[in-house]
Amino acid sequence: MEFFKDLETELKLRGFSNKTISTYILQNNMFLNFLNSSKVSPEYQKSLLSKGSERSPQDITNADLRAYIAYSRGDKGLSPASINLALSALKFYYAEVLKKDIFKGQKPLKPEKKLPVVLTKDEIRSMLELTKNKRHKLLIELLYSTGLRVSEAVSIRVKDLQLDEKTAFVKYGKGQKERFVKLSTRFIVHARSYLKKRKKKSEYFFDSRGSNLTARQAERIVKNAATRAGIQKKVYCHALRSSFATHLLDAGNDIRVIQELLGHSNLATTQRYTSVSKERILEVKSPLDRL
Repeated sequence: MEFFKDLETELKLRGFSNKTISTYILQNNMFLNFLNSSKVSPEYQKSLLSKGSERSPQDITNADLRAYIAYSRGDKGLSPASINLALSALKFYYAEVLKKDIFKGQKPLKPEKKLPVVLTKDEIRSMLELTKNKRHKLLIELLYSTGLRVSEAVSIRVKDLQLDEKTAFVKYGKGQKERFVKLSTRFIVHARSYLKKRKKKSEYFFDSRGSNLTARQAERIVKNAATRAGIQKKVYCHALRSSFATHLLDAGNDIRVIQELLGHSNLATTQRYTSVSKERILEVKSPLDRL
């Protein structure tokens, strides 16, 4: 990864998160490894040999990019979302850092229209009732009651929880933007009890060996809770965020308020949840029943 020191520096200067920096470097490294591997088609491999046995970022072309996209989509079967993530990482490096125009005519792939997983209130109630570990239960409560992203939830510090004011302070996304979210009364009661009884002092609310719980650990906690509850859906932390938004919408809350709570910069992102609001669909009376 020696090639990407300048990429790392530029990402840090622009205030990208450590997770994004790692992802962008990984994606660029995978692209370069592909071009120097036997995975390239025999026909394309012949054209590469004339350019030298080892490729470097300086001599990458539009044809290289197209070959990688074709391999990712056709051979690996990656989703448009995964390929678009790779394209974002590559474009930042080649267009922004190296000032190379290898993206001529290349647009992001059209995303697949998948509905977000939304849990019913009964399913969430079962997850909570069958989770006996207090810290794990608090994580599920926080994710569902605030709609936080998993990365935001595990990074919450004790000082970020303004329990008397019923709010939490959250830093998120590119440039560490800031927002406030409302805390539920039920979560506040449980959080106070948890902090009072917690033996080890830590700056993180969800502490783990002197640091904070990782996103992977949080995903495992939520998945295990769903399994205990007998839920057949593919449940991840994001399902609790989706459920938060959908249930607020079902209750008649303004979609722009929900947008602010979720930290969406684009209203169109929030509007995805209007298509999964089952309660609103069930409220509609069929014209047949009106005959």
